[in-house]
Amino acid sequence: MSKPNVSAFFDEATFTVTYVVSDPATGRAAVIDPVLDFDPASGRTSTASADKVVAHVNDNNLGVDWILETHVHADHLSGAPYIREKLGGKAAIGKDVAAVQETFKGVFNLKDLATDGSQFDHLFGDADSIAIGDIAGHVIATPGHTPACITYVIGDAAFVGDTLFMPDFGSARTDFPGGSAPQLYESIRKILALPGDTRLFMCHDYKAPGRDEFAWETSVAEQKANNIHINENVSRDEFVEMREGRDSQLGMPKLILPSLQVNLRAGELPDPEDNDVRYLKIPLDAV
Repeated sequence: MSKPNVSAFFDEATFTVTYVVSDPATGRAAVIDPVLDFDPASGRTSTASADKVVAHVNDNNLGVDWILETHVHADHLSGAPYIREKLGGKAAIGKDVAAVQETFKGVFNLKDLATDGSQFDHLFGDADSIAIGDIAGHVIATPGHTPACITYVIGDAAFVGDTLFMPDFGSARTDFPGGSAPQLYESIRKILALPGDTRLFMCHDYKAPGRDEFAWETSVAEQKANNIHINENVSRDEFVEMREGRDSQLGMPKLILPSLQVNLRAGELPDPEDNDVRYLKIPLDAV
């Protein structure tokens, strides 16, 4: 199986990993889950994280064809528009982003928000093909954390978004609107049906108890043997009971309100108002 080059860029402020995936033969590349830095206390944005990605692409003479989102993130603002401006490429996400847009349009009273995914350049469905240079790949619909979650399989590498975490940390929460623990179980089973030596790349890491270093790469075989939430010995009912019980104890991500209203628009910030300032909304008692 073809082996793409994978370079990871970890943003500790949001515990997010951005990837540059490239074909060593052609130099064509994709950027997966880019971050726009955001300080919620001051409302300031920065492109420091995205600039590291841009520098890597330019330093290695890569050409970006795709900017891929694994889902509508609730824990960081997407840097996709900035990456596209600097490097080109088409911004893409799963086609069920429309369901997420429909759910949250009312929460933020986004009257001008189209709920058909048209803010993105391309929408992927389950089993759709994707290629990075000469390396063939495909998409797996993996809902459960959100309806729009997808996994990108590119050669021997799979980028699973929030569906899975490192084996010692487990699995994604399912208590967001449209989330489903039974769906997540089935989605993870699809990922674990890939060949055992498939490299799996996480979107986040938070250091599991007892681990001192951040980590974001594992394999199908490692997950099947050692994942603390879902492995070969965990039944669907056991997983659902565990996942729903844990979810009931979780607080909301600290950046969920700013993140969603930006990421629903494919990372585009709201237009400036008549004083040339952009504003994000904080709905009170609505979430």
